Amino acid sequence: MLALAAAFAYFVLLSGDPIYTFYEWMSPARFQQYDRLIRAVAVEHQLDPMLVKAVVWRESRFDPKKYGSHGERGLMQVSEKAANEWARENKIAAFYIDQLFDPKTNLEAGTWYLHRAVEHWKHEPDPLPFALAEYNAGASRVQRWSGNGATDIPVKKFVQNIDFPATRKYVESIIDRYKFYQRRGRM
Repeated sequence: MLALAAAFAYFVLLSGDPIYTFYEWMSPARFQQYDRLIRAVAVEHQLDPMLVKAVVWRESRFDPKKYGSHGERGLMQVSEKAANEWARENKIAAFYIDQLFDPKTNLEAGTWYLHRAVEHWKHEPDPLPFALAEYNAGASRVQRWSGNGATDIPVKKFVQNIDFPATRKYVESIIDRYKFYQRRGRM
């Protein structure tokens, strides 16, 4: 019994978020109910489903009705501006912003936006931190933090250049959660 408790404690510590891991263990349905949808949309947009799930975890803790402090909506906390870009690019005529509370619509818009950010930074050896920072703080800020793209900047230096502590923590927490999902090996 002691070994089982020690193993669980070790697993929880590895998660990077012991409270979340405990809740996931106690109520797996809440934290897995969108897995099939996340997988389908992520594959459609050529992203790892575990990465998209890590973003959903960070943005909304799997609450499709979450309304952010700057008007972001849904699972991936998509802004009105990003949603309108998605709708325009995908020729969705009758789009209105509250459709972002629909999990499928939200995942479509958010994953499209994240994929676009990853593509924008694909010249970097590891585009993920740059793309996540862009998803959170916008492309112009990431340009500044990356030295305006003049040279390839090491990821560690880029993350140090992020002068918004919340964005730095955002990038680090999603990467940690993504690695946790990868280590766990299932979604």
